[in-house]
Amino acid sequence: MSAADVQRVTVLGAGSWGTAFAKVLGDAGRDVTLWARRESVAEEIRTRHTNESYLPGTQLPDRITATADAAAALDGAQAVVLGVPSQSLRANLTGWRPLLPRDAILVSLAKGVELGTLKRMSEVIAELAEVDPGEIVVVSGPNLALEIAAGQPAAAVLACTDHLRAMAVQRATSNQYFRPYTNTDVVGCELGGACKNVIALSCGMAAGMGLGANTMATLITRGLAEMARLGAKLGADPLTFAGLAGLGDLVATCSSPLSRNRTFGERLGRGETLAEAQAAGGGQVAEGVASCSSIRALAQRHGVDMPITDAMHRVCHEGVDPRQAGAELLGRSQKHEWS
Repeated sequence: MSAADVQRVTVLGAGSWGTAFAKVLGDAGRDVTLWARRESVAEEIRTRHTNESYLPGTQLPDRITATADAAAALDGAQAVVLGVPSQSLRANLTGWRPLLPRDAILVSLAKGVELGTLKRMSEVIAELAEVDPGEIVVVSGPNLALEIAAGQPAAAVLACTDHLRAMAVQRATSNQYFRPYTNTDVVGCELGGACKNVIALSCGMAAGMGLGANTMATLITRGLAEMARLGAKLGADPLTFAGLAGLGDLVATCSSPLSRNRTFGERLGRGETLAEAQAAGGGQVAEGVASCSSIRALAQRHGVDMPITDAMHRVCHEGVDPRQAGAELLGRSQKHEWS
């Protein structure tokens, strides 16, 4: 398939990032069908061109339509964008598998490592869709949905071992405010996207405890070191972690109040329980809460030291106080910076 062929795109998932990505595609001149779980959301998008529950104040392009019928949404799609959360991707894709157009390019927006299997999202998609992993395009980078929906300049990485597929999606998403770059390092881009959510939790906790810029910079930098160590063990290109899918995504997610992971961590740092933080967030759990456990298990499987990730797991799932976790991190044995 050539880049010019991708005109009709289906986005499965009408949350904040799925809807924002649909807007990117629409503003790039593509015809987009957005699948929403609830018919009320689909009707709002069709009739008013808004999705106030997830992107308040955003006017969506006329090129976007919506439906709650997955079969109708997928009919005739040349590219299918999977925009559901990482831990629900398997369940959703199991139902969608018979409906996927045979030759469509599959695009993953999910950032995480699956609990239990410890698979990256492209591996889950490849398994269930019964396609070669090299056919899946992974989207990563500093992509806060509300800012992109507002048309603020942003860049992203489109990772695929098949460079022609990555270029096809690059053409389909490039517009006046969204600049996509291609990359063939799928492993690195996916690990960067998953790990940064965990580090953002830690930065949020630090903010909730009243800590300042030195602490934030330390967590971001040492978090980047953790990501790079795991990536190196799994065959990623070290340069990826210095790019948009690594440092870029990490800085945006750790620094912005628009980041669900940072905000969730901030509530925990102020002393709220996991349940209280979830309730305050409208019932949604940040991706990093699950990912800290799966990434920790993945690191342990490969003998990789990830102390911040381990601390976030213990805070979120073992009841350790964030202050105690911070003291334990500072009290670890001294070492060379690059060891």
